[in-house]
Amino acid sequence: MRPEPTDSKHAERGMARIPYLCMGCLMLVLAVIGAILPLMPTTIFLILASWFFARSSPRLEAWLLTHPRFGATLHAWHSTGAIPRPAKAMACAGMTIGFVFFWLGVHPALWVALGVAAFLLASAFYVVSRPEPAKFPIHANKDNCSCS
Repeated sequence: MRPEPTDSKHAERGMARIPYLCMGCLMLVLAVIGAILPLMPTTIFLILASWFFARSSPRLEAWLLTHPRFGATLHAWHSTGAIPRPAKAMACAGMTIGFVFFWLGVHPALWVALGVAAFLLASAFYVVSRPEPAKFPIHANKDNCSCS
């Protein structure tokens, strides 16, 4: 049984699909780059790609949700907003390293640095506060998958 992509009432029609499709492809490219580069995130771009594809291409959305490497993470996010512990650690480490590069490279005014730090701390708190996904195999079984 194939997974059910987002129902067609959410998918945009006609010309309105093109910007969503283009943005979904851009997010997918950024996710691939993020999978290669250590400081660039992957998961957030996959979540955004899934959202854009849900509004433009149910076929591409289903492909993402059944992907052997990324499908389980996307299912965890879609069903419960869960983020795996290693992804939380990578996100927080990336924000910390990014802030250090920002601090050393830009030499911002104190108020700018405090504003950026507050934003990153709030973002880190959000990431850490998300539930962890239930234990499931990394490779989701496509036959028992319900992509809602």
